[in-house]
This record gives sequence, structure tokens and C-alpha cells, in this order.
Amino acid sequence: MSEKLVNAIIAAFGGVTAIAYGKEILVFIISLMPILELRGGLIAAALLGLDPLPSYIISMIGNILPVPFILLLINKILKWMRNSKHFKKFANWLDEKVEKHKGQIEKYGYLGVVLFVGIPLPGTGAWTGSLIASVLEMDKKKTFIAVLAGIVMASIIMMILSFGLIANVVH
Repeated sequence: MSEKLVNAIIAAFGGVTAIAYGKEILVFIISLMPILELRGGLIAAALLGLDPLPSYIISMIGNILPVPFILLLINKILKWMRNSKHFKKFANWLDEKVEKHKGQIEKYGYLGVVLFVGIPLPGTGAWTGSLIASVLEMDKKKTFIAVLAGIVMASIIMMILSFGLIANVVH
């Protein structure tokens, strides 16, 4: 599913790839996005034929960048959204997502955050891990370190998949 979504984004923003560093910008933007995150960024980099090391660094930065903002602001944003007529449904959807996955993090604490973020499965990642940890009111500094460790873990797995398997199939 991620590969199809990444291909759709590449097709939609294909014009960006024509400018200087356009492919790298596209990888960065995809890595910033919830759901796709670093996984999507590395898949995009492999599909676009970029070098692995710069792609790795770009994807890592893109995936890490939103985490402090999520940890610091998401509870305030969720509170506002729950009281908003226009965003209440979205807030309820986020609450359901947190409820669905919070047991894994509650059971294992910060190790749970590392594993939740680090094992690249649908519905997991830095965005969701940070969201759940924030709702559970876990320590922000420890959570940031756990999310960072999870991102490193996921990046290693995705580098092997993206630049090993996908790159060899595409090229």
C-alpha cells in the first residue's frame, strides 16, 4: 500500500522533480507526512533513483522534525478539536487510533514506543507513537529519545527494503 501511495504522490508532484534538488525535496516532504513518514520517503528515494546515504539523511530529518511539535502541542490541539464543530470527527478518529494502540505502549513503556515506531507496520510510526505517548502523558524528553530510537530502527529496516528489494525490482 505504501508503495502505491508513494507512486501517486510522485506522480502528483512530478513537476517538482524537474527543479534542482526537486527529488530530494519530494523525499523530504513525503518523510514529513503522517502515515508515510520515513518509510514512504525511502521508498520514494529508491523509486526516484537517488543515492542511499543522502536519502537516508533527508528522510530521517523529515521524519524527526514534526515529533517535538507533536509532543508539545498535540494535547492542546486535540482539546480544541474535540470542542470544534468542524474537527470533532477527526479528533474522535484520532482518539480511536490512540485507544486501539495504547495498550502496546502502556504495557512496555518507552520500549513500547521504540518498538511501535521502529517496526514499520501500517498504522505505526513516529506520528502515531508521539500522539499516543502524549495522550498517555509520558515524559516528553524520554519519549523523544524513544521515538528517535524507533526512527533509527525503522530507517535501517526500510533502507534494506527500499534500496535492496525495491531498488533491484525497479532498476
